[in-house]
Amino acid sequence: MDRVLEKKKGIALVFSKKALPYWFGAFMAAFILWLIFRDDASTLRVNGDTLSVSEVTAGEFNDYIRISGQVHPMTTIQVSPREAGIVEEIVIEEGTQVKAGDVIIRLSNDDLDLEILNSEANLAEKENALRNTMIQMEQEKMQLSLNILELETEVKRKGRALESQKRLFDDGLIGKEEYLRSEEDYVLFCKKLEVTMARAGQDSMYREVQIRQMEESLDNMKINMQRIRRRKDNLDVKAPIDGVIGLIEVGLGESVGSGRKIGQINAEGSYKIEAQIDEHYIDRVFAGLTATFERQNETFDAVIRKVYPEVRNGKFQADFRFSEEQPSNIRTGQTYYLNLQLGQPESAILIPRGTFYQKTGGKWIYVVAPEGGKAVRREIRIGRQNPQFYEVLEGLEPGERVITSGYDNFGDNEVLVF
Repeated sequence: MDRVLEKKKGIALVFSKKALPYWFGAFMAAFILWLIFRDDASTLRVNGDTLSVSEVTAGEFNDYIRISGQVHPMTTIQVSPREAGIVEEIVIEEGTQVKAGDVIIRLSNDDLDLEILNSEANLAEKENALRNTMIQMEQEKMQLSLNILELETEVKRKGRALESQKRLFDDGLIGKEEYLRSEEDYVLFCKKLEVTMARAGQDSMYREVQIRQMEESLDNMKINMQRIRRRKDNLDVKAPIDGVIGLIEVGLGESVGSGRKIGQINAEGSYKIEAQIDEHYIDRVFAGLTATFERQNETFDAVIRKVYPEVRNGKFQADFRFSEEQPSNIRTGQTYYLNLQLGQPESAILIPRGTFYQKTGGKWIYVVAPEGGKAVRREIRIGRQNPQFYEVLEGLEPGERVITSGYDNFGDNEVLVF
């Protein structure tokens, strides 16, 4: 006899075998929805009290950098001896104020002393030679004058004798030969007188030329002697300008050559600031840019006077001069911290500087969710920066909050849960 099966109703129907396909279909649908809408972001739980959270703001971005520089004299003069020698005495020590002409170091040079003695001896010998020559020439001149006088006397005598012989010859008292001999004697002495006078003129010109040459030679020797004595004076190394002795690089008994740097003098009253700037800014730094710094609760202005093109150890040098007044107690070697203005202030979206930049390079940041409790990584783009803020070009809006502390312990997680 067949048994009539009772149809399941209610809860029993839900868990019957006929309901299994429906359960399987529902499970598959839920699984597919989970795959579609699940959050694939990796998550890390962190202690929110240890994080630095800052607000993104809209404001004025002041384009400047903070640099340090040292004070140096505007003018530094190298101290070098003009004459080689051995250091006998250091008259003035480093840090001492000097006037132009003050002796700083005294040198000695035995070879120079010997050269001076030899020059003095040569000069004396030359003077004696000139004196003897002039005496000899004067004697020759006097002898020649005496000869001329004698010849003039003889010419007069021969002239009178010739006139007497001519009268006698005309009267027939003497022969022609005797008369001609008297005439020839007269002509001979006339010619002797003429030659002697010509010689006297030539000798006078020769003496003048010779004496002038010897006097010029003697003057040259005197000038040379003066120069050698000035070389002796150059053994005293003197300050070329008013200032302060900044450096002395020699010691007692040391041998120094001519022109070698043995010290320097710093001119007082005019100073500059030498600053080392990161090479990142080399294309934006040029002469004429202004900077400010504070000293003794006062603000001072400076301007770049020169930029050096060389980059060493990732930095380049720039020299600043004071625009107007300078600190009253300024000293060489002091360190000043300057705010160098690179551009005009502009409106921008800002976030405070933080150590997150070392990890991200300004390409992304963790943004705190509006409801709090977590922060999500977001791509951003940062432009300029100053000692206080970064300029945000893309990715953030004013009012949002971001984590600005370091990211070294966060790995590559997309979400931070506080």
